[in-house]
Amino acid sequence: MDKNVVLSRDDGLSLCARVEDDFFDRKAFGIDGRGVQKIAVAFANADGGEFVIGIADDKQEPVVEKRWKGGDSPESFNGVLQALFNLNPTLDFRHEFLTASGMEGLVLRVVVDKSSEVAKRSDGNVYQRIGAQSLPVTDPQAITALAFAKGAVSFESSPLPTVDPEEVVESDQIKRFSSELSPPQEPLAFAINEGLVDRRTFAPNCAGVLLFSDNPQAVFPKRCGVKVVFYDTKLDKPEREHLKKNITLTGPLYELVHKVSDEVSKIMSNISIITAEGMTKVSYPPEAIWEVLVNAIIHRDYSIADDVHVVIYQNRIEVISPGRLPGFVTTKNYLDVRYSRNPKIVRTLARYRIPPNKDLGEGLNTAFQKMKEWRLADPVLLEVGNYVKVVIAHTPLATAEELVLEYLQSNKIIKNKLARELTGIHSENQMKDVFYRLRDQGLIERVPGKNGNAAAWRLVQQQTAEQEAEGSEAPDASH
Repeated sequence: MDKNVVLSRDDGLSLCARVEDDFFDRKAFGIDGRGVQKIAVAFANADGGEFVIGIADDKQEPVVEKRWKGGDSPESFNGVLQALFNLNPTLDFRHEFLTASGMEGLVLRVVVDKSSEVAKRSDGNVYQRIGAQSLPVTDPQAITALAFAKGAVSFESSPLPTVDPEEVVESDQIKRFSSELSPPQEPLAFAINEGLVDRRTFAPNCAGVLLFSDNPQAVFPKRCGVKVVFYDTKLDKPEREHLKKNITLTGPLYELVHKVSDEVSKIMSNISIITAEGMTKVSYPPEAIWEVLVNAIIHRDYSIADDVHVVIYQNRIEVISPGRLPGFVTTKNYLDVRYSRNPKIVRTLARYRIPPNKDLGEGLNTAFQKMKEWRLADPVLLEVGNYVKVVIAHTPLATAEELVLEYLQSNKIIKNKLARELTGIHSENQMKDVFYRLRDQGLIERVPGKNGNAAAWRLVQQQTAEQEAEGSEAPDASH
């Protein structure tokens, strides 16, 4: 990289105002080598990122217009660069100098790639980027887990020498994307700087094609789209006649996420389920569906020749992603740890003006939180063979007893079959047990004259209300 880039004043101010996050940090000129090493190591141990020196952070300078105070010359950053070059193991990083119209001095911009082994500061301390902080990793077990995760090589970095660089750097997708960057970058420069195109051969890699080819599925060596299927049933094993839709969606990843989300929403808008209020359109928290879809698309194993599958049923959505859980992630700790199989993809998508993965590392946590807020059961994450499956079920958190009583507040009677649809209970006898428990508490009773398959239940107070109504309509004996 090592060059000078001239920015307009507006672009300079935009950089001063850019929010620090998982992939970006800024520090005032004068930060010492230890501080620079800490930031670089933290990015290298996460998914990579960039930082600028010569622009104060919010705490040091709350006024945006006053944050840019750079160095006098490239030589004034020699100590910073020397500190980076002295790291062992060495980091893969690139740098450039920025100037902005009407602003004081040079700013150093450094881009750090995710490291292939645990990165350490010169004093041996380990840091990792989490949100807007570079946090120490001191627990030996956590460092061991990080080292294990570093051992995984992602297919996203595999070069595609038979694909022309124009497929990536001249696409409409990258032109739209780069026009919104701040500071602005030429598509080729961005692709090289972010490791999406080889700086010597200009051959794109898998991540570059997936992100920015206008039709990546046509040139990518594996299947990499998303198949959306709808079965109009609740059965665990649907029959062929239940299949109502089976389509495959394609496109660059940013567009693909939105296409899939729109298609899922369209299918669900035509599904009705029984609730306490009667038949209503099925609905899930949109944030939960979005986060699960995004996770499946950006964290899948692209070395496997298969699509992501989104299978929609009347009462659940199953999202099946190729590849097992990466690194040290397990079905028990996936809400507590962070690991990206495809750091280039994750980092680049986060640079969009409206990033699909805005809350990095919080995706599934957000899905769980929103399901609780909607009083629905938690998503279920499973490893099935060489795939990860997440099931979002429309299962209310309320007990079966609560659901029956809630339904009877708005409806006169309830039958066993309808109650099973309402509660998700499969067994007719188990549903009878629910009715009997409510009967024994004096809350419901059998409807007289309805037996066998016609048997039904009603609220006890409903009969009392009907008797009172009949009594009020009887003629007055005094007349």
